[in-house]
Amino acid sequence: MTDVRIRPATPEDLDAVPAFWKVAAEGTSISDDRGGVERLVARDPEALILAESGGDLVGTVIAGFDGWRCHLYRLAVHPDRRRQGIASALLGAAEERFVRLGGRRADAMVLTRNEIAHGAWDAAGYEPEEQWRRWVKPLTD
Repeated sequence: MTDVRIRPATPEDLDAVPAFWKVAAEGTSISDDRGGVERLVARDPEALILAESGGDLVGTVIAGFDGWRCHLYRLAVHPDRRRQGIASALLGAAEERFVRLGGRRADAMVLTRNEIAHGAWDAAGYEPEEQWRRWVKPLTD
């Protein structure tokens, strides 16, 4: 893992991130496009954390903090680079960010069907809270 650098995204990453998610992330969202990433980076420049190796994007996590709760989204590692500690390094950076901002508990959005992710989250010390259900409403067509 010594060849991996963890850093916040920059405006230069706006095209690479959605393309990376098509390869490495499970499921899609209406905000998984350049405009969505651009708004995220403009609003909170440290929220999108990237892992890169040899100039290539190999992992991402969004570490959003709204002043009340710490939310994790889009933890993704390139399929060829999984099980090498990249997800752990990304989560470590996200958790450090949360602590620095005064956060006290992190939660993660994880698809029920994504069994591979369940193992990664469990290994990182996260537990499912089955009593909660996510309710969504698209705000645009």
